[in-house]
Amino acid sequence: TGVQTCALPIWSRRGSSTPLVLAFAAIVLLLVAVVVDASAAYLARQRLDALADGAALQGADLGAQGADAYAGGLATGDLAISRAEAEAAVRSYLRASGAALDHPGLQATVRVDGDRLVVELVAPVDLPLHLPGAPEQPTVRAVGSAVIDPEAGPE
Repeated sequence: TGVQTCALPIWSRRGSSTPLVLAFAAIVLLLVAVVVDASAAYLARQRLDALADGAALQGADLGAQGADAYAGGLATGDLAISRAEAEAAVRSYLRASGAALDHPGLQATVRVDGDRLVVELVAPVDLPLHLPGAPEQPTVRAVGSAVIDPEAGPE
């Protein structure tokens, strides 16, 4: 008339938390890797932003000089940006700042849009940790611009 209970020995229940701990540890490690890589990409983009802004300012300053800018004379209106002069100034700025050494594979695009000079920089970023499914060679992009006559306002 007695009821028998089948109690599992303590040692058989002990391992049940191990997979849970391992799964949480893997998730934490994955989150740390994502944060480290995202921080590295963010800092690389910040450095490129500073380079793009400096290059745009230099390009707008020196691009408004030269024969193309003064062809119509100063009395006829605002200075025009010479694309060739601006591109040469941007390349010179990037070379003088050591941008190619800091960002191997750096590509620069210079565009003149009315009285605005736009510089776009694209460079591969070397992430400290390589996550599965992430691009093999991720890139960061920065755009800087400068205007010849900031008082003219947007059109």
